[in-house]
Amino acid sequence: MAIPAHILQELDQPYQLSKEDLHFYNTNRFIKLKQVLSADAIACFSKIISEQVAAMNTVRTSLEERDTYGKAFLQLFNLWRENGEVRSLVFSRRLGKIAADLMQVEGVRMYHDQALYKEGGGGITPWHADQYYWPLETDKTITAWIPLQETPLEMGPLEFSAGSHQIVEGRELAIGDESETLIQQRLRVTDFQHVVEAFDLGEVSFHSGWVFHRAGANTTGNTRRVMTIIYMDRDMRLKAPENKNQQNDWDTWCPGAEIGAVIDTPLNPVLYEPEG
Repeated sequence: MAIPAHILQELDQPYQLSKEDLHFYNTNRFIKLKQVLSADAIACFSKIISEQVAAMNTVRTSLEERDTYGKAFLQLFNLWRENGEVRSLVFSRRLGKIAADLMQVEGVRMYHDQALYKEGGGGITPWHADQYYWPLETDKTITAWIPLQETPLEMGPLEFSAGSHQIVEGRELAIGDESETLIQQRLRVTDFQHVVEAFDLGEVSFHSGWVFHRAGANTTGNTRRVMTIIYMDRDMRLKAPENKNQQNDWDTWCPGAEIGAVIDTPLNPVLYEPEG
């Protein structure tokens, strides 16, 4: 389907962050921003992305047959390479500039995108930190989490442990039952505030790679539809992998990149930098 001109124009318009927004993100390493996308844009991309997810999904097992990770969501990657309309959202200067401004970097590159569809009756997404999986040299990473509908607590919106990027313990854990148990125990004895709130239509969150987060079960009968874009500093360099997951991510998301060099491959285009 053709994306209406007014939505394409919206995706190119800057979103104004306040000094308070920047301070909040720098302190907590996550932020929820209202009215990032219009109702028209959400409706348009909900349809486009849902159709692409249906086309790419190969999972045929029932929820009951899956492990904890499998129950958490259907997960499809790099939709931007399969669908030009999805690419319009993922390459949006509006979203890219928010990511660059929050991280306080000149520009941002693609790490990869992913659709996370938590089916009705789907289980929790366990506590984890994303950057465990990433062979990236610095913590200048950020994920835009874009719900494609209003997301009440019953649907399983993201829950953040504010400021938990300071915790080193638990960073070595892959997402699963163990990470849910051990990280929850660790966070329980800290002073970090747990923030779990509904998402309004058009509200988008951004979180850094090392902040711990999870999502509750979807107890409704409807699928919780979410699109995510993972950004990294435009000048991010590849580090030597520290676990098999980081080796797999190198092979999958930045093939051809060299350790110690800027990750400048066809899969990692610059999504935003100042013009001129």
